Amino acid sequence: MEDDQSAVSAAAAAKSRVCDHVDELAEVLLATSHDIHAHPELCYEEHHAHQVLTDVLDQQGLAPVRGAYGMPTAFEARAGSEGPEVAVLCEYDALPDIGHACGHNIIAAAGLGAGLAGAAVAEELGGRIRIIGTPAEEGGGGKIRLIEEGAFEGVAAALMVHPSGSEVERITSLAVQQVRVVYHGFAAHAAAAPEQGINALDGAVLGYVNVAALRQHIAADERIHGIIVDGGQKANIVPVRAEALWYARSPTRARLEVLKQRLQACLEAGAAAAGCTMEHEWVQPSYDDVIDSRPVLDRYLANARSLGRDPRPDSEVAIVGSTDLGNVSYLVPSIHPMIKAAPDEVGIHTVEFAAFAGGPEGDQAVLDGAKAMAMTLVDCWTEPGLLDSAAVELAATRGRV
Repeated sequence: MEDDQSAVSAAAAAKSRVCDHVDELAEVLLATSHDIHAHPELCYEEHHAHQVLTDVLDQQGLAPVRGAYGMPTAFEARAGSEGPEVAVLCEYDALPDIGHACGHNIIAAAGLGAGLAGAAVAEELGGRIRIIGTPAEEGGGGKIRLIEEGAFEGVAAALMVHPSGSEVERITSLAVQQVRVVYHGFAAHAAAAPEQGINALDGAVLGYVNVAALRQHIAADERIHGIIVDGGQKANIVPVRAEALWYARSPTRARLEVLKQRLQACLEAGAAAAGCTMEHEWVQPSYDDVIDSRPVLDRYLANARSLGRDPRPDSEVAIVGSTDLGNVSYLVPSIHPMIKAAPDEVGIHTVEFAAFAGGPEGDQAVLDGAKAMAMTLVDCWTEPGLLDSAAVELAATRGRV
């Protein structure tokens, strides 16, 4: 009993120390967040953010690997010499036109803070940490490329936080894949000889109508949405070519495969009805749904509440989206909680949210997110059986989806 109490006391002391370390780094972390926020960069172009983050790691003595895993804007830093290895993930790409409207500057700075605080105690707690800079979440699938290059080999768990307008335990994630569809017809003068033409735009429009009908008969938690990106060149020429881009989303990757088949059938039927041909390409990479590790997530939630945060169940507040963290979560136990950085009514991917991500609410999310993750690192290294339970749960979950 005394040994158990001693272990609990030691863990509590370590948690206090990592929180103090985040406070000591607060000025650096917030300056990093503001700098990234002021210099938004699109996926795989995050050279400024990469430099800013790795410079801090260098200054703090962690000797990061720049351009890690063959990706110029990825990085990695490690600490600890033995014991279970936990990864803390940083995202830092932005969105076209609206900058850090998803708050990736917060994700980057919070991950940096958690990583540095965890690195300061890893050796004495018998753990290892891997801080990974993961570019191109916004459609580029950076984490999937990192998986392919072995960045998560030997990792026992992966942690990150994502800002939003609400404090929510987990994202309501959807597996997603895009499909690009091109229709080919036959050009003719639309007034003089329309009967000689085959209208590729008709194929695209009929496919769109088919999908609109399909939407009535898919599950409430599934999504299909698309646009026509090319509808011809001139109204008096029967369109010889049309192109559409579609997204299919479903709660699990297994269900997504079924939905993709139904979507493809609708699009092919449109081509058949118009008499044109159609070719399609399922755009890679596809994003899996996020399997949140309940054992690890429960520790994060307890730590967040100790900071005065109150994460709500996703059954009460649903923030729906897709992320390449889902692919990581099928590989290693992972968490993706949503941390409040704006008022409830402000949604992510909006100009309004971008402003909050660089303001006081975003700053508090950086510091609290760093502390909650750093304390969760302590739990992973000091609580017997936690990571084993997470691994068992993930294996069982993978067997059901």
